[in-house]
Amino acid sequence: MAKVNVSLEADFAIELMLLAGTKNPQDAVELILRDYLARSRRTEARTGDAADEARLTEPRGGVVQEG
Repeated sequence: MAKVNVSLEADFAIELMLLAGTKNPQDAVELILRDYLARSRRTEARTGDAADEARLTEPRGGVVQEG
C-alpha cells in the first residue's frame, strides 16, 4: 500500500492523539480517518446517494389513477 506523508502543526497532532487515545500521531490520524470513512459508508447505506434520488421521487406527470 502506498504511503503519504502529511505535515501537521504539533498542537493539532497532540489534539488528534488525545482524541484517538494513541501515543503516535501517525496512528491517531489513521484511526480518525478510518472512523470518518466508516461513518460515511454507514450514512450512505442509510440515506443513499445522488444516484438513488430518481427511485425515491415520483415520475414526472404524476400518478395515473384508474377508475
